[in-house]
Amino acid sequence: MWTFPSGTLGDLTRASHERAALARPSLPELRAAARDVPSAPAAADVFAAALRGPVIRVIAEVKRASPSKGAINPGIDAADQAAHYVAGGAAAISVLTEPTRFGGSLDDLSAVAARVGVPAIRKDFLVDPVQLWEARARGATAALLIVRALSPAELPLMMDAARECGLATLVEIRDERELERALEVGATVIGVNNRNLETLVIDPSTAPSLIPRIPTHCVAVAESGMQTAEDILASAVAGADAILVGSAISASADPTASVRALTAMPRSITARR
Repeated sequence: MWTFPSGTLGDLTRASHERAALARPSLPELRAAARDVPSAPAAADVFAAALRGPVIRVIAEVKRASPSKGAINPGIDAADQAAHYVAGGAAAISVLTEPTRFGGSLDDLSAVAARVGVPAIRKDFLVDPVQLWEARARGATAALLIVRALSPAELPLMMDAARECGLATLVEIRDERELERALEVGATVIGVNNRNLETLVIDPSTAPSLIPRIPTHCVAVAESGMQTAEDILASAVAGADAILVGSAISASADPTASVRALTAMPRSITARR
């Protein structure tokens, strides 16, 4: 039985519902704006293709702050940071748009999408279709959906809305039941978060243990707690296609070099069914 999340994730999810309610009256304008944004004919295919290859692909995150670390790089310029990441070999850019605990904004998403040629992902605690239309109107290729934050009725609704507005999705899980839910709604890019967003505790064994259970037709992404090539080895051996890294590279004095150091790790091509 699904219950509303507790702890930090619960607080962020409640705040997102409040922001969505404020944005909902703007839905007609957002739909119109989204139609004017150039898009690839199949965002899901473009997004998945960017994350596949013989080596681990890097989704590099623009992050000013977080609930677990506090301030990380408050003065970061999102577009400049994204350009540095791409120069280092990032396959996609994750942009935090949550304003209170992460210091992000939709303006950051617009700036990144306009600056770089790789997929831009809206990373937030999205709970309402209007927020997906916001992301598309700002130029996003994809959006994060956190299974734990979405009820059994909300998750398929959000997946359908993403398809309608032309967004790919990165569907985040933490256990086998959440993986089942992700597959039931047709997720093709699945992230496994080592961090429990309710308690903020990281268990580095989470992604390596679940990734082998993700079907090979899906892209598997390991998330959280990785800073060096050594940190990603277990996920690479488990068959991850990509990793999502945020705090370490956002805080780095040389973000290009920091991303480049993570981009040469071979991945296992036999670990997943």
